[in-house]
Amino acid sequence: MSSDTKAVKYKFERLSESNITDLEKLHTAVYTQTSPHNYFQNKYDTSFTSVQHTGYIAYDNELPIAFYGVIPCFLDLNGSIILAAQSADTMTHPKYRNKGLFIELAKQTFELCSQHGIELLFGFPNQNSLHGLVNRLSWTSTERMSYFIISIGTFWWQRIFRKLPPLQTWYKSYQRRQLKKVLLSQKGIDNSVFNDKCGGILRDQNYLEYKNYNTTHVIKLGASILWVKINNELLIGDISVSPGNFDDMIKKLKRFAYKLGIKEVHFHACPKTTLHSLFAARFNALPSFPVIFKELNGTVDIGQIKFTSADIDIF
Repeated sequence: MSSDTKAVKYKFERLSESNITDLEKLHTAVYTQTSPHNYFQNKYDTSFTSVQHTGYIAYDNELPIAFYGVIPCFLDLNGSIILAAQSADTMTHPKYRNKGLFIELAKQTFELCSQHGIELLFGFPNQNSLHGLVNRLSWTSTERMSYFIISIGTFWWQRIFRKLPPLQTWYKSYQRRQLKKVLLSQKGIDNSVFNDKCGGILRDQNYLEYKNYNTTHVIKLGASILWVKINNELLIGDISVSPGNFDDMIKKLKRFAYKLGIKEVHFHACPKTTLHSLFAARFNALPSFPVIFKELNGTVDIGQIKFTSADIDIF
């Protein structure tokens, strides 16, 4: 019996307002931790594109056992705007793996996308999903992003303050004060790949409002503007910087991260973009996410589409 045949005995439902809380239950079963409040509700509310809740949940009776979903957005291909979608969450309950659920959920989701006029799917899969998407679902891999790590180092007292509960509240307040000194009020920045005459995600106001499902910040360091996400490390989403100001930006970024008590700064970028070249000339380019596409309606020049960290759904 094939794995696809095994999946037939389960029930499949399109994601909706009425069942989206089941993703929280499934997430807990898969990762043994709860998701942030309303995370999935906000992430899959892509109504700004006129298409939302784009995915399917598999059930064994009433138990959610697997999910696959994509998040619609618009791509700007040198002035031509198309409706696309990013391959996002893939979850399978530990007790229901190797039963063909991922393949079946993906096929149903792709058909749903095609029905709603989505022309192109793209994604940055981990090793668990890459084989199935490329070899069984006919996705095309175009390149691999590069991953840059900037080591900062911290004071000993900063490490202690982050670990001791009585001091954590004070330390978070300290971080907020440091952030406020460089914080801008805008929600995101323009896509840097457009400066390289490449296609990429259209970050209009509607898209930036939608991206609020994750907490990010826009900061100004000297003449440069950065879109960042701050956790244990500082993840750069994208940067507005001239090549002549790049070294000054890096110097100020290191100082800022140091004050926050952050040990590393991370950034992901596609090759053959200006930001990739600037980082690669100064830091080691490590292999990052593969970039893959699946065409649904029409033909798109996928080789000219580029991404940065800000375009990945976890940013």
